[in-house]
Amino acid sequence: MNKYKKLALNTFIFAIGSFGSKILVLLLTRLYTKYLSPADSGIKELLEPTALFLQPIFTFALQEYLIRFGLDKNYDKREVFTTSSIITFAGMAIMALIVPIIRFIPALDYIQGYTVLLIVYVITSSLRMLCQQFVRARDMVKLFSLDGILATLTLFAFNMIFIAGFHWGVKGFMLAVILSDFCSAIFLFLAARLWEYTGIGFFNKALGGEMMRFAAPLIPTIVMWTITSLSDRMFIKEMHSDRVQLGKAAVGIYGYANRIPNLISMVSTIFFQAWNMSAITENESSDRSSFYEKVYGAYEAILFIASAGLLLLIKPVAAIFINSSTYSEYGNVYIYTPILVIAVLFMSLNQFLGSIYSATKHTRNSFWTALAACAVNLVMNYFLIPEWGIQGAAVATLLSYYICFWLRIVDARYYVPFRFSAGRSLLNTLALAIMCWLTISAPKMYILWELIITAAVVFINYEAVMATVKKLMKR
Repeated sequence: MNKYKKLALNTFIFAIGSFGSKILVLLLTRLYTKYLSPADSGIKELLEPTALFLQPIFTFALQEYLIRFGLDKNYDKREVFTTSSIITFAGMAIMALIVPIIRFIPALDYIQGYTVLLIVYVITSSLRMLCQQFVRARDMVKLFSLDGILATLTLFAFNMIFIAGFHWGVKGFMLAVILSDFCSAIFLFLAARLWEYTGIGFFNKALGGEMMRFAAPLIPTIVMWTITSLSDRMFIKEMHSDRVQLGKAAVGIYGYANRIPNLISMVSTIFFQAWNMSAITENESSDRSSFYEKVYGAYEAILFIASAGLLLLIKPVAAIFINSSTYSEYGNVYIYTPILVIAVLFMSLNQFLGSIYSATKHTRNSFWTALAACAVNLVMNYFLIPEWGIQGAAVATLLSYYICFWLRIVDARYYVPFRFSAGRSLLNTLALAIMCWLTISAPKMYILWELIITAAVVFINYEAVMATVKKLMKR
């Protein structure tokens, strides 16, 4: 099967497994906004990125090195899985010793009361990731997608039981995720017969060292992306202002404002799961640059079109996923969403460009570009949040992702040269920025103007999408 059709087929399979499950997860937001107060939601929105912060540190960027080495035909898959498993278990043991200590840091006081659950949360999430990534590395994309559906159904069921049924609040949420991840890990281990790839005799110390050298720059890279997300919430929680609402309740509102752009992230994730595999397996191909150019052009175009469509429909979409019947504070969540839609778009493009660093093993560049984004985010949070509150955090996030994008689009193309239209990108960004202003300020007839701009974005990007479609159809 040629590379274009394989990418299309894998994307389709991932879409089947992910689309329904991602929508179901978004619908859980209605459950959370009905049963969790803004303050409780704030704690939940702090604990989630904290877990994401801990995971790459103590699994040593498992999600990056396992897929990279697992797909490489030069390595024994039994050695890859066993060595990865031992590294992961060792990291989890260290994490279990450290988390009870860091909870005494004043800024991390929200961990207290959830320490044990947080540790188990990270462990089960890491075990599921270990099984998931190895299943992908074995090209078992149908099983991977099936697991996504089943895991979402169990997550939904456990949330209904613990939050809607037992009213256990944040603890119920964490317990639901823990049980869902545990069931997923067991299912994948049995369905993929992963015990056949497990054995102390398959442990390869040299391979482990090579994995660690590959992952070393990626650990701080992933951590810094998490800091970009976590710092927004920490600044909102800790800072004080006489002009805008801050505190734990504001963290909850900001967290739910981030949920709507996940519709864009959903499109990106479905594609990226397939693309990351193609980027690695096609790294040595002779027409690699042309392949990247066609795929990137279509990917960027689809993201801009999808973002324009979401901005046009932001109010009704927010009404579907956000329940403000119990807590009226959630009624204005949509106001903080438009800027975050553009931020997620550029985060998705950064992810694509980051795959170049992974495929070509230039992971240090991924680190430096992420460091720049993190620094911009921290500085902008400090200055903008006291003035603009939740909106300031959204702007800081957008600026950090946008700057990282331009650094990567220049740097990454040194390793895989491909043509890129800077003018089209700038024009698209300007169009979305105007739509953001129209949604937030809501002048007269703003819907009409947004319709016109959305049509213009479709017109600008139509050719890039069709060029790749035609390429696919010819093959």
